[in-house]
Amino acid sequence: LLYTIKFEGCMNPEVEIHLQRNYGWNKLPASVKLSFGNSHREWEKAVVEYNVKNQRRWKGSVVRQVLKDEKKYYQDLVDYSRAHLMLYPYHLSDVMVKGLRITPFVYYSKMMENIMEQERSYDSLPNFTAADCLRLLGIGRNQYIDMMNQSRNRRFFRRRPASVLLPVKPINLSILEPYWVLHIGLVTEDDIRACNPIEKSVIDTLIDSGGTQVGLLDKTTCLSLYSRGLAYLSVPVTDYDLIVVPPLENFVMNRVMGDYFETLLYKIFVSIDEHTKIADLAAVLEVDIELVKNAISMYIRLGFAKKKNRQHIDLHESWVGAVPDSLSPLEDMSDFAAPLEREDKDDVFDSKAPPVIERTALLRQQSEDSSYTKRIAFLFDSTLTAFLMMGNLSPGLKTHAVTMFEVGKLSDESLDSFIAELDKVHNTAEGEAKRYFEHAFTLRNTIQFLRYNPAIDPAGVGAGVDLLRCESLNSLDASTCSRVLNKNYHLLLSMAPLSNEVRTVSSSSPYHIGPPVPEVNSVWLKMWLYHLTGCGPVSFLLAKGTRLLHLPPELYPYERLMITTWGHESTIVNTSNVLMALNEALSHSAVLLQAYSKKSEAEIVYVTFPFEEDLASCSVDEADTLQNNLSPAKLSLKNHPAIVKLNEFVDLEHTCGYLTFINNSRQFSEREDESPPVSCANVEITSFEEWQLLDMYFGVPLFSTEINRHTCDLLLSRGLCSETSLSHLTDSHRKLVLHLLDFIAEHQLVPLAEDDFQLAGDVKSFACQHMPGQTLPPVPYPTRNLLFSSKVLSEIVV
Repeated sequence: LLYTIKFEGCMNPEVEIHLQRNYGWNKLPASVKLSFGNSHREWEKAVVEYNVKNQRRWKGSVVRQVLKDEKKYYQDLVDYSRAHLMLYPYHLSDVMVKGLRITPFVYYSKMMENIMEQERSYDSLPNFTAADCLRLLGIGRNQYIDMMNQSRNRRFFRRRPASVLLPVKPINLSILEPYWVLHIGLVTEDDIRACNPIEKSVIDTLIDSGGTQVGLLDKTTCLSLYSRGLAYLSVPVTDYDLIVVPPLENFVMNRVMGDYFETLLYKIFVSIDEHTKIADLAAVLEVDIELVKNAISMYIRLGFAKKKNRQHIDLHESWVGAVPDSLSPLEDMSDFAAPLEREDKDDVFDSKAPPVIERTALLRQQSEDSSYTKRIAFLFDSTLTAFLMMGNLSPGLKTHAVTMFEVGKLSDESLDSFIAELDKVHNTAEGEAKRYFEHAFTLRNTIQFLRYNPAIDPAGVGAGVDLLRCESLNSLDASTCSRVLNKNYHLLLSMAPLSNEVRTVSSSSPYHIGPPVPEVNSVWLKMWLYHLTGCGPVSFLLAKGTRLLHLPPELYPYERLMITTWGHESTIVNTSNVLMALNEALSHSAVLLQAYSKKSEAEIVYVTFPFEEDLASCSVDEADTLQNNLSPAKLSLKNHPAIVKLNEFVDLEHTCGYLTFINNSRQFSEREDESPPVSCANVEITSFEEWQLLDMYFGVPLFSTEINRHTCDLLLSRGLCSETSLSHLTDSHRKLVLHLLDFIAEHQLVPLAEDDFQLAGDVKSFACQHMPGQTLPPVPYPTRNLLFSSKVLSEIVV
């Protein structure tokens, strides 16, 4: 019985678990049978679908009870994988090469021929598939475009077939390690007759002994047999191997397909480190260890990873000089510590950071210690990687930026070369490009400040720093993410601001200095701040589907408005043409509409927290008295009544970040200094009333060198990373989350589900509770239209 394979959407997670475990129909629980309509035939279709999509082996799988023809099953698997541009199933090479004689080169050649005949763009290839095509066929973006142009060049009124333009054999492998294993493929008598004596001898060895490490054989002969499809290579990975992921080279950034193996590759990327064995990594991810080994093997093939604990091999004479000698631990550590000994006049933290000699000694001491110590994780989002890629800041910086984006992680072992590239950045840009340079400078300074600094390490000994991308962590389910973070880190520090488009990491174990839950990094926090303090610009929170026939009268005095669509960054638009754009945005999203400026530009000022001693410690009445009694030159935004009021509900003492104030009552060009002030220390305050609270962000700011330096100084002087301070922060974060979620529920027509958040009685986790594999719910949309004006938040009908 043969089934036509049709794949329709996603499979029920409960059903998928039973299919993964190869349960037969009789072993399925009633609830799973019901999902198939109690139809045995529908179950058989799902078995075939699941096994083909996941490239599973026929033997040992329940699919052999459904499809008796093994060869037909594997042919269907190859056809589906090629049509969906999936990676070649290297874990099935013994069947693919020996049974079907489909080598990776044949597989990708046919795939490339198909997409050329369909005139699809090179970007249609998924990232890992494109990298493997480049490795075997030598076809990258430029080569593909050139072949397409040649194919379209009609001669004698017909197009040249794509197969004529493709290479006839694999290019020379750029990566071939001696411990890789060579296996015999499908060899015919004609193939034997075409071989020379040395090749025949190697073939006999492979037939008699089975797979053999290529380092024990003649290298040229191995490559010759491989390129002709007479042998294939496997990359052995054991349970106890340690894997290193260096900065990515030859990675192709196209698109993500989301198939099972690609998803696993990205999950392992952000979770792996060179101190964790493969078996331990599989346990942390709760993934079958064979799947993890397949993924690691693929990394090594593509050159994206390498083994740290390679065994010694008595190499064949043809390999002499082909394999570089490994660095000794001392030499390796000297290179690693060298950047720390570099004198940098621009380092803004020299006065606060430990001496270079002490840091280098700490680094050497920890490297010699066999036990792995937990690190500090600095969390960033894709915006930072975009700045590093777009700015053309340094020739070698893009490689690290690609690694940060695709791997989702830049480990401490790679930070020395990363800092060396950041040191090459020269601040000579103007306009928008200056923003990219500023982020590069502050990122370098922050890394140097955090690394191996005993005053920052909660354990007090100094720890390494890993850079983690929030979006990559979000690809893990909540429980897996928690296990990965708890295993490797004892402190999380977020950059500020994190984009509204990403879900922030919700964790209090390990401790997290940053937004505690995604709602704190959303529009809801703004509305709660305005309601709490009675201070803020005129703001309309409009529910999705709302339609405005005219602008509200409260916005008439303003020439420019700020629009924030749900989950996206804010944009500034002119009042004259805002209505059409606003209604278009409301058709697919909720929108926050705010007054920005009455004239050309508003004045923005940033106030960092925690505050120095004796600041913002007065009551609201005392703040008003200060304004009446002190001269304008002595007023400070740190004593603004809104901050004083906010300090009663939000713990600004045990965390760091900044508050944004806006002055939209006067024209910005009236200031004599043409550069906009970025710190409250650089602006004169004549009256608190003209300054409105705009926003609040938690974390370490990267957009300004001055604010970044001040925040890092406060991390030290206020002891924010001490165990006592972090314990206070956990409790205060929980209270903040409770207040904010109560506010959101109060202003919703449909109340929030009680089980949406784990809140009561558990201060160890703010993470949402979900089954593995489920997508985390978005920040709840508003269901009522809200207006903040004249210090009052109210519900309105539009």
